[in-house]
Amino acid sequence: MPEIRRSERSEPPQSLIPQPDHPIAFLKGFLDRPKEVGSIIPSSRWMERRITRTAELATADVVVELGPGTGGTTKALLQAMRPDARLLAIEINPDFCELLRATIDDPRLIVHHGSAAEIPEALEKHGLDAPDAVLSGIPFSTMPKELGLSILHSVKESLAPGGRFVAYQFRDVVHTLGKRVFGKASVQLELLNVPPMRVYRWDVSA
Repeated sequence: MPEIRRSERSEPPQSLIPQPDHPIAFLKGFLDRPKEVGSIIPSSRWMERRITRTAELATADVVVELGPGTGGTTKALLQAMRPDARLLAIEINPDFCELLRATIDDPRLIVHHGSAAEIPEALEKHGLDAPDAVLSGIPFSTMPKELGLSILHSVKESLAPGGRFVAYQFRDVVHTLGKRVFGKASVQLELLNVPPMRVYRWDVSA
């Protein structure tokens, strides 16, 4: 596993001055790019706990998060991960990338500005092994079907044998598309979140 390094951090954009869990920045991101942000508010603590348990992060060496946004869930993932694990957060919004780099001081975290459809390329760029878990909160319901399928194929191509893909969504579009790539998912419902969220898990055969 490569040596852990921390790139120089920059100051957050003035338009995204952080507050606790950055709700203002999250809302601004939603208003600026509604098709790229899954909700107008960050996930609840109950939702974060369900996600980390479902993905079994305590046993993962490498984890990929798709669409970390302002980093609320990213912090929860890091808390659940081992001290020697690595988290690759892939975010398409450059302002969110700057905010993540400026506000989360954890050497296990790598913030990558790019598309979720290019996970293998991002892993190779940062010298990371195949992930044991990929987590996604990006809104599949607001993107073209072809892009959604491309992202899911990217997830499947990148996962290590025995790995798992966990997606948390308000609508079931990801499940409909996921059946074509992974087969049927296991599904949970988290009511203690606004809005209530479905949590889907797919497992890749070892």
